[in-house]
Amino acid sequence: MYALADCNNFFVSCERVFNPALNGRPVIVLSNNDGCAVSRSNEAKALGIGMGVPLFQVKDIVRKYKIAVLSSNYALYGDMSKRVHATLRQLAPAIEIYSIDEAFLDLRGLEHEDLGAFARRASALCLKNTGIPVSIGVAPTKTLAKVASKWCKNRPPMKGGYFLNSQEERERILRVTPVEDIWGIGRRFAKKLYENNVTTAWDFTQIPGEWVQKKMSITGWRTWKELQGEACIAFADHTPAKKQICVSRSFSKEIFDYEKLVEQVSLFTFMVCEKLRKQESVCSQAVVFVLTNRFKENVPQQVESRMVTFPVATSGTPEINQSVLRELSYLFRKGYGYKKAGVILSGILPRQAVQLHLYDTRDREKQDRLMQVMDEINTDMGPGTLSVATASTKGIRMSRQHLSPQYTTKWEDIPIVHCK
Repeated sequence: MYALADCNNFFVSCERVFNPALNGRPVIVLSNNDGCAVSRSNEAKALGIGMGVPLFQVKDIVRKYKIAVLSSNYALYGDMSKRVHATLRQLAPAIEIYSIDEAFLDLRGLEHEDLGAFARRASALCLKNTGIPVSIGVAPTKTLAKVASKWCKNRPPMKGGYFLNSQEERERILRVTPVEDIWGIGRRFAKKLYENNVTTAWDFTQIPGEWVQKKMSITGWRTWKELQGEACIAFADHTPAKKQICVSRSFSKEIFDYEKLVEQVSLFTFMVCEKLRKQESVCSQAVVFVLTNRFKENVPQQVESRMVTFPVATSGTPEINQSVLRELSYLFRKGYGYKKAGVILSGILPRQAVQLHLYDTRDREKQDRLMQVMDEINTDMGPGTLSVATASTKGIRMSRQHLSPQYTTKWEDIPIVHCK
């Protein structure tokens, strides 16, 4: 048996934990640069605010119904996610973190328990420990667990937990589940299925497996088998190392000055190298890319990237940053306004798999010790305490006009309780 724990309207819920005045009123959280709605309260959804809708398109609705608008506070959301996952780890033999607001639980060996009661108890404990409402679905497969979690999300009588086990219940729920809502069915496959009069998850289970395997590859076939109740998607209780790591951002305003662009790209390099070392890996290639504002048709446009290859795979921030900035100097064009930039690391290997080069003169042991000390200081004293000199000290140039305090990760933002 598997469980899927899904935090309800996660970004909004995190904001409500520390600002109870938001409870009961429509709330939306925006994407980078306050662009689009990426999280909506149930009240905002009822007013017709769609997922991903640009803020400027719904400004009249926002004004009319006094919808609370907030910028994305990723430091807060990441910390609250860790707290939810820590609570879930207390309850299950193993946990697979699927995203910032979702996690699978491996319940094999607990079949003798009342798993419906387990799901409700786990949901209640998450709410008690973190203040975040969590919907937990239990089923024989991961795909069905996703269905069960979504089924109980907006049904208060289920108290945040549901055990989907019987054949009758499975058929009843799949008959009212749109095929595009199935985990693993993307937009392209959903379109193909609708063309063949397959509109619900139950319809999908009734088509021949041979057709699914031929038309939808092994991924679709596994999903089809999972909806039948046969577990085909493996449980991963550890996060696999990424094969490619990217840090990129859109800027609030175009950057025309080379030095300011260098500051941002250096910051991205610093961040992406930290991620690389965190998974104990090294890279053999780095790509830096820049984009101008494609929505301004009357100005010069550029979408370009450059790649550098390292003779010896590395995770050293100074080494990678120096190479990235050299390539950036070839990309930069005077008079162009850059709206987005980023750094991508690829050719990623385990740190122990580094093959040295005969003519490499860099003291790699010294560099590794330096990076270890820098990471330890930044962990203890806060992100960015130590960085490369070329990186921006003011953070990423993003527009976040509605940003809430970083209640749990910044000393000056920790709430103060006054007792009378």
